[in-house]
Amino acid sequence: MKLHIINETSKLKSVILGIANSIGPQPKIEEAYDPKSIQHIKEGTYPEEKDMIKEMEQVAAVLKKHNVEVLRPQIIEDYNQIFARDIGFVIEDKFIHANILPDREKEIKAIGYILKNISADKEITLPEDCHVEGGDVMPHGDYILVGTYRGEDYSDFITARTNMEAVEELQRLFPHKTVKSFNLRKSNTDPKANALHLDCCFQPVGQNYAIIHKNGFLEEEEYNWLVSLYGKENVFEINAEEMYEMNSNIFSISETVVISDEHFKRLNEWLRSKGIQVETVNYREIAKQEGLLRCSTLPLIRE
Repeated sequence: MKLHIINETSKLKSVILGIANSIGPQPKIEEAYDPKSIQHIKEGTYPEEKDMIKEMEQVAAVLKKHNVEVLRPQIIEDYNQIFARDIGFVIEDKFIHANILPDREKEIKAIGYILKNISADKEITLPEDCHVEGGDVMPHGDYILVGTYRGEDYSDFITARTNMEAVEELQRLFPHKTVKSFNLRKSNTDPKANALHLDCCFQPVGQNYAIIHKNGFLEEEEYNWLVSLYGKENVFEINAEEMYEMNSNIFSISETVVISDEHFKRLNEWLRSKGIQVETVNYREIAKQEGLLRCSTLPLIRE
């Protein structure tokens, strides 16, 4: 398999889609990785497996409708494997293993049957001190956009997933690109004030559009840099409630087709006004774990 990813929106050819089968019992509060999951555990509204399976199969059907090869992880009994984006990502023709939370290391083994088709020299494991998850990494032509957290209290946040050591290592691995990092707002307790990953507050879409939530960024100049990259007229600003509902976490099949949640009425109307076909699914249960469509997909090949 020859990997090829240089941006977020070119026509998708092959993707790993996570799987919700056999996710195991509802986690205890102390086992949860994000404030939104904790909220739903406390409220007794944590999603059920059967509902999440149904939601993911909707996504698989849309991808196949658009002639995308859909690969799934092998099922690990009693284990959450929904968010495939966390465990790795592709830049150009290289697969980068994410250094994820230790409790989730089994997930990468479940896609081993796919990775064995990649040349060994195209598979990269970062040094142990580099923390990174795929939701924070966005190839964008000559840039690699990376969400991070630069605070000295990094280790205090279960929501801080990508550190500056990883940003620097990506720059070393791809010296011909500019790696641009963004300091994201983190909270262990308030899901409306927590940008878990870059794709929770920003997403490129179409040829030259972007979805963005200003308060997800701790440095206003970094937010302004992104707005300037696209042009203010091409940016769709989402509010705190829309970020909480994961409006920026849609997924592009091509520059003219996206998968979005059917509940994102304002966003979907804007996308259609830009000539983008919106394939809608219901992803409300999976969203309760602070992840959505981009989080559950790991693109391998785009044209």
